[in-house]
Amino acid sequence: MNSRRNFIKKTAIGAAGLTLAGMGMSVQSYARILGANDRINVAIIGLGRRLGAFIEPISMKSSGVQLLYLCDVMKSQRSKAAQRYADHLDYQVKLENDIRKVLEDPNVDAIINATPDHWHAPGTIMGVQAGKHVYLEKPGSHNAREGELLAKAYSRYGKVIQLGNQQRSSAESIDIIHQIHNGVIGVPYKATSFYTNNRGKTPIATPAPIPDGLDWYLWQGPAPRRNYEFNTWDYHWHWYGWTYGTAEMGNNAIHELDIARWALQVDFPERVSVEADKRHFIEDGWTVYDTMKASYHYPGNKVIEWDGKARNGYSTYGSGRGNIIFGSEGTVFVNREGYKLYDRDGKLIKASESDSGEGGTALGGGGGMTTEHVLNFFNAIRGKAKLNSPIDEMIKSTHMCHLANIAYRLKKDLVINPQTGKTTDSEVNKLWSREYQSGWEPKI
Repeated sequence: MNSRRNFIKKTAIGAAGLTLAGMGMSVQSYARILGANDRINVAIIGLGRRLGAFIEPISMKSSGVQLLYLCDVMKSQRSKAAQRYADHLDYQVKLENDIRKVLEDPNVDAIINATPDHWHAPGTIMGVQAGKHVYLEKPGSHNAREGELLAKAYSRYGKVIQLGNQQRSSAESIDIIHQIHNGVIGVPYKATSFYTNNRGKTPIATPAPIPDGLDWYLWQGPAPRRNYEFNTWDYHWHWYGWTYGTAEMGNNAIHELDIARWALQVDFPERVSVEADKRHFIEDGWTVYDTMKASYHYPGNKVIEWDGKARNGYSTYGSGRGNIIFGSEGTVFVNREGYKLYDRDGKLIKASESDSGEGGTALGGGGGMTTEHVLNFFNAIRGKAKLNSPIDEMIKSTHMCHLANIAYRLKKDLVINPQTGKTTDSEVNKLWSREYQSGWEPKI
């Protein structure tokens, strides 16, 4: 291998189509060989709305990554993904239906887990047990117990697990949170987190034939087997009860609540209160709340409030999403577009704008923050960077979402041990985990 490296370094390579005598390899092939020791072989599992977010960090030559697999249980998703990535890559990518076959390949170093929520923790645990690093899309787990299992998996298997809450890699957010921790607004005591969208009607889930090309058995994976209903597989699983999704808390609140918790430097709350209901398009297929107010009370009289309006587009705070951080000596407004710093009299004293292109509430996407976040994951695997969103820290933010969902389902406040995040309430503990298909239970 050393001789081979020396040979490659000493060989002059001309035009892009040139091949080295007797080797039959193009310049592009040699470029991959040159970086082979540092190269990370990646597979994307789940080719839905977040697919485009990974094109830039994977296709950048400087990222040192090779995409080996595009994996999805829907045939049309695989075909569309292959077409999109073909425009950015100069090599062939394998298409696969079954995550288990991808994990069996010893050449795969890391997976991007962009599956539905009910697959997040089981798929990630399967990944690290197979020796793979995992970039895990939010929320990261379907229930509170799975968060605990992820923490164990992270500790036991020694693999990098990064949650995909990309604002943790925003330069502007890192900057202002650092300032808050250093006292720029005095003692931070309260955060108001919010998300506003104007989602429309949702189809009623009715019995229907399995869509052509969909492996419904594998789509369900760890979830108990049931007959297919229209149009469960395509995003609407978020709103069709609790078998697959975590409602808007797991879908979007995780992003904003994480920033609030980061700013206030708190771990687990001691009390959670929720007021929530479905208030729009009453007769449509949406079966969970679409409007929620939640309050999290922490030791030291710190409070995080959540204001979520999924189907009422009124811009209460002047932005579709973000946080207002209140301190004893000032206030900060921070979102994906940057931040504004105010003194205690409400005077703007500093502002910083982001050019990441990820400021809104549109589906899917990607942009500068996601690119930086994924690159941070790659460099953490190489040992060249510290993870911005390590799963053992991020599960505390996801836990907030699970607690709010439980409070909504039980219609009562929750009393939580702030040291452990757990409770002795038997009603709450019945919703701490979920039912799994036999043989698919995640185990550490």
